[in-house]
Amino acid sequence: MAGAILVVLDGLNYESASVNMGYLSALCRENVGKFYSLHCELPSMSRPLYECLLTGVKPALSGVVNNALCFSRQKSIFDLSKNAGLKAGAAAYHWVFELYNRQEFKPHLHRHIEDENFALPYGHFYYEDDYLDSHLFADGEHLRKKYALDFTLIHSMNIDDAGHKFGSCSTQYANKTKKADCIISHYLPTWLDEGINVLITSDHGMDAGRSHGGLSQSETLVPLFVFGEAFSHAETTIEQDEICGTICEILKLKHEKKYNKNLLKG
Repeated sequence: MAGAILVVLDGLNYESASVNMGYLSALCRENVGKFYSLHCELPSMSRPLYECLLTGVKPALSGVVNNALCFSRQKSIFDLSKNAGLKAGAAAYHWVFELYNRQEFKPHLHRHIEDENFALPYGHFYYEDDYLDSHLFADGEHLRKKYALDFTLIHSMNIDDAGHKFGSCSTQYANKTKKADCIISHYLPTWLDEGINVLITSDHGMDAGRSHGGLSQSETLVPLFVFGEAFSHAETTIEQDEICGTICEILKLKHEKKYNKNLLKG
């Protein structure tokens, strides 16, 4: 088993991904990967949708229904990996640390962690929304290689940050999307050569008014790119709460939540 990587490009809507991610789209045109769209769950906000992606539980059922609710009550991919004897880690915004390690993030203590007492034991966590994606992906790859991770989360805030400052129709938002696509091009070939299955998606989108949380398509329609031998490339409809179960199936973790069987081979 070569494992799985989940890349979450916070705040990226489907429209921007479809016109600004030339590298990923080129691979999909050559049938190396597959590009899907999916509607995020509601509310279209960050913490509730991190919870959905990483536990398979919709916000209305998880109890994490806004960004002020810090701690998860669900079993996450990190919990399940630890219980199965697998290694999981994250290079992510500090909210991910708080959700799954269930305590307040303190930068001087938790910026870099290696602590088997945590559900999420290996991590590099940042706390400024403009923390550079170039640094973030290097953080994630460092963790993956150093600890031989079976599951790695890489969570970027640069696109979301540009969207809140300038809106989704801005040059700044488009350029951050293009930058993320370029950075991924430095890592994805290595991941695929090592047989890792990679999912690249977003939690929610962004509207032209520099916000999200509503029901408009720009806020709720998000991309999903998949790469690796586990995926069928079939035309299918995907629900956001199926992504966790799909990753668990790749890792062969016992998980009661559904997964999209059409997305996977076999």
